[in-house]
Amino acid sequence: MRAVTQNSVGEPDVLFVAEQPAPSPKASEVLVRVKAAGINPVDGAVRAGYFPLIGEPPFIGWDISGTVEALGTGVTAFKVGDAVFGMPRFPKQAAAYAEFVATPVDEIAAKPAAIDHAQAAALPLAGLTAWQGLVRHGGLQSGQRVLIHAGAGGVGHLAVQIAKARGAWVIATASPDKLDYVRSIGADEVVDYTKGDFTEQVRDIDLVLDAMGGDHADRSLKVLREGGVLVSLLNVHDATRVKAGERNIRVERMSVVPDREGLVELARLVDARKLAVHVAKAFPLNQAGAAHAFLATRPIGKVVLTV
Repeated sequence: MRAVTQNSVGEPDVLFVAEQPAPSPKASEVLVRVKAAGINPVDGAVRAGYFPLIGEPPFIGWDISGTVEALGTGVTAFKVGDAVFGMPRFPKQAAAYAEFVATPVDEIAAKPAAIDHAQAAALPLAGLTAWQGLVRHGGLQSGQRVLIHAGAGGVGHLAVQIAKARGAWVIATASPDKLDYVRSIGADEVVDYTKGDFTEQVRDIDLVLDAMGGDHADRSLKVLREGGVLVSLLNVHDATRVKAGERNIRVERMSVVPDREGLVELARLVDARKLAVHVAKAFPLNQAGAAHAFLATRPIGKVVLTV
């Protein structure tokens, strides 16, 4: 099979396509013929050596959408030919930028019928991050006021829609050129983060989802109600946790995990037309480096490889 690989860490141009043996599904696994693979910021970090999750060389990629090619022993949930999507093995090696991927059966789900493979491949990691952050870690309830940082990003644009689907009042930050898009996907209020401090424009928040890092977590405490929740996708300083504790604010540092139940819920929202995946651009497999370079420009939504 063809697969994207690299011999060293570095810039996007270290990625290249090579011929490799196709994997075989073990017990409780399925072999997926990949139609598209999603690209996420963590992929770029692994490629560059900033986030050494899977050793040397790092065979990157986790998001997939495709069709079941073969079944391992004991698999009854799917049959050959079924369309599936998922985020297998994260944060262990999945090597998803390839024509075939072997995945545990409980880490994939039936592909949403309403979207194509490119859109479905863009959904798992970002969608599960948004879902787990808001619902599992944040305990989101209908009627709450939610602040989502980077509302036009890969995670953010899905989080805005998930929060709206669950009855929240959604406030999202974005750059000036992305404000209209964030409004179009359901944000009740938008904040241009280039025009002053968001803490001067937002108040009485029940839940913050922070994908930005830096001092965003600390500043987000200022807009949270006493008893609110801060969910961060990045590390939170001890000093921020101390401040939060003084106001009975719960701080959750989360990392996404494979989650079949979450995938099923995401697919349900998509097919109910309550969740739309925005693909900024699709690249062929042999242009993985160009796709990574494009993702670094921070487009709206997601970037994918078609296989």
